[in-house]
Amino acid sequence: MKSFTKHLWFETEDRIQFINITQKVNQIIKESGIKEGLVLVNAMHITASVYINDAESGLINDYKKWLKKIVPLNEKYEHNMTGEDNAYAHLMRTIMGREAVVAVTKNKLDLGPWEQIYYAEFDGQRRKRVMVKIIGE
Repeated sequence: MKSFTKHLWFETEDRIQFINITQKVNQIIKESGIKEGLVLVNAMHITASVYINDAESGLINDYKKWLKKIVPLNEKYEHNMTGEDNAYAHLMRTIMGREAVVAVTKNKLDLGPWEQIYYAEFDGQRRKRVMVKIIGE
């Protein structure tokens, strides 16, 4: 059993932004040389997420609207009373999750027909990372 770890770094232009990282993860899998196994793609910050869904711009806009409806940006959150202004981002991350685990088959992601891996940033405009860890043979 082998393992391989690499980090992707992001500094988004917008505070809330969604980035399709599927091809980058596939590149890392190829670099690892692992043919069969699993890949963990994990947002390494408490105000960002990794999730799997369709790569369709309307869906991305729906996510943004839906999240802002559930977690209003200008609510008087207790966390913000500590001098922070990003309580909403912590809550959005909890809703969207922190990681995705995908099978690796024949040295590439084994996703469903429309599945793509996304990095979702909720408190951007600063440097953050995603860990990609592959284990297998």
